[in-house]
Amino acid sequence: MSKSDHLREPVEHIDISRIDASTIVDMMARMSTSARDLARGARLYVEMVRDPDCTIILCLAGSLFSAGLKRAVADLVRRNMVDVIVSTGANIVDQDFFEALGFRHYMGSASADDAVLQAVRVDRIHDTYIDEDELRVCDATVRQIADGLEPRACSSREFIRELGGFLERRDGADDSVVRAAFQAGVPVFVPAFSDCSAGFGLMEHQHARPAAHVTIDSVKDFLELTKIKAAAQETGLLMIGGGVPKNFAQDCAVGTAFLGSPERAHKYAVQVSVADPRDGGLSGSTLREAHSWGKVSLAQEQMVYCEATIAFPLIAAYAWQRAEPEGRAQRHWSCLLDGFRSPESQICLRHNGRERVRQTQ
Repeated sequence: MSKSDHLREPVEHIDISRIDASTIVDMMARMSTSARDLARGARLYVEMVRDPDCTIILCLAGSLFSAGLKRAVADLVRRNMVDVIVSTGANIVDQDFFEALGFRHYMGSASADDAVLQAVRVDRIHDTYIDEDELRVCDATVRQIADGLEPRACSSREFIRELGGFLERRDGADDSVVRAAFQAGVPVFVPAFSDCSAGFGLMEHQHARPAAHVTIDSVKDFLELTKIKAAAQETGLLMIGGGVPKNFAQDCAVGTAFLGSPERAHKYAVQVSVADPRDGGLSGSTLREAHSWGKVSLAQEQMVYCEATIAFPLIAAYAWQRAEPEGRAQRHWSCLLDGFRSPESQICLRHNGRERVRQTQ
């Protein structure tokens, strides 16, 4: 079989704007076990959106966008229901940025012959396929963007902003999370940035320019997110999966003390996970465990033990129907981090693919 025989049927991204999940989620609230947990998690997300003081941090771990959840996240960003994103690099670069370049993920099989796939340069993500040669184009594009930047250490947020500016100047990236976040001034953090396709592009960039190159400063990532936490009145976590994004976002609640601000646990926290807490791993650790560290309030937290492609569309669609985000203040945290504004006095504007600001009257 040739490569084209495997890459026939593209994965389609779910459209939460076409789903009225309110009826089934409200019914699930009157059930038990995981159904009730999911319903409470969805309702807590609605409370986050309705809370005028709450900055919403969306955490993404696992291969979510390749599985069809990219548009859902982009729509939430565009409708002002997400203020900060913390993600694995795979979602942001290998999957979102990759598709924004015009490529796709394809329906495959978890029982495929992987030796055959490797021979025709098709990579497998469970039951999804991706073209390795197209992924190399994604790597090369990351290098191209890095080559055009001033050699310096930057946060992953700053570099992803450059990816967004690159997409802003292209056609065909309408459903890109990176582009939507760029347009909305929503910062996107990837704390383990080298652990994805961007790592290959940046490695090639540094290899070719040993004396002057771009580097990603993960400590600056932590400082920037902690600055957001210190400046925000309240924060809520919506975590899909666990891992590095989960810990990174939780830790900033404690990190504020190192900036001279009071420690303040996240007011809301919802985690969708299938990980088991019994091995002590972070992905499965409960939100109540996080409370012992001072990271999460116990009053409004919910673990949802369910696979993400099932739970997240229901939670997101329910909030889409019930949260009524119209009129919710936009945070534009990227502008604050870039030193352009204070949240009270200035607004972000886009100009020539870069963020700019002007004083409001």
